[in-house]
Amino acid sequence: MKQFISVHDVNNIDALVQQALLYKANPFADKTLGMGKRMGLIFLNPSLRTRLSTQIAAENLGMQPIVFNVGSEGWTWEFEEEAIMSGTSVEHVKDAAPILGNYFDVLAIRTFPGLKIKEDDYSELFIKQFIKYAGVPVVSLESATLHPLQSLTDILTIIEELNKSKIVNRKSKIVLTWAPHIKPLPQCVANSFAQWINAWNLTPTLSKGEGKKRFDFVITHPQDYELDEQFTKEATITYNQEEALKDADFVYVKNWSTFSDYGKIYCNDPEWMLTEEKLKHTNNARIMHCLPVRRNIELSDEVLDSQHSIVTQQASNRVWAAQAVLSEILKANG
Repeated sequence: MKQFISVHDVNNIDALVQQALLYKANPFADKTLGMGKRMGLIFLNPSLRTRLSTQIAAENLGMQPIVFNVGSEGWTWEFEEEAIMSGTSVEHVKDAAPILGNYFDVLAIRTFPGLKIKEDDYSELFIKQFIKYAGVPVVSLESATLHPLQSLTDILTIIEELNKSKIVNRKSKIVLTWAPHIKPLPQCVANSFAQWINAWNLTPTLSKGEGKKRFDFVITHPQDYELDEQFTKEATITYNQEEALKDADFVYVKNWSTFSDYGKIYCNDPEWMLTEEKLKHTNNARIMHCLPVRRNIELSDEVLDSQHSIVTQQASNRVWAAQAVLSEILKANG
């Protein structure tokens, strides 16, 4: 693995998950793999779980992680080529990134969409400029459109739960449901989850044979909240949440803003919040959310604090997903 920006950088999702589970069982199995290596974690927007889990993962492999918060600790950066820098930007990424590439062996970057101009966000200019100029492997800690470490964690957590429940006689059902929120949020987590679940669903397994899908994947949301088809095209899409939840084994709850008329909130219907009553339609579904979560807006207390919720397990698994990715990058770029 030369970099980690999306599912397309992963040759075998199952193998990567198994490596993560091995690290969960033995965190220091490769404690010297990154000895003498430094990783720069560059944040253009805040983070809790992503930052701390990636730091822990790097240290478990013997790396030295160093965090730099651009907004509060450094100059404002310019990313456009041939920009006339007469505004607020003080330093161009083509000057900063090569230096960071000399300081660090791996760069991990967290950016965020502006939610104003779709073409700008979906061009992924920020992270692409780091890849272009840094000269070292780049790991996405969330970009304008995707959050691959979160999605790898999500699959890891689903596999753990499937192993516990031993669902073997039928396809399991995974549902991604939109939830209300007080402000427009990016499509990153939803895009990424759909991209990874679709890719994983099409991966053949020895037990089920070539070409068979592992599970049913359904995305439900109000009208006008369609995601970019490049991420969702293998999923079933419905505006009927109750229909989507029927017989679900996993329900991933997440808000996102509109994609076509970009970055808007059209609907904030509280009826879309997931409640204990709605879970009666499911197959005793496990509830997932990437966190942070707006309690009693996106998810009710009764769901988050119930035995259905696996959000703490999911967040804790962030360490092992990051560690698996970093180990693959260190091995490939040793």
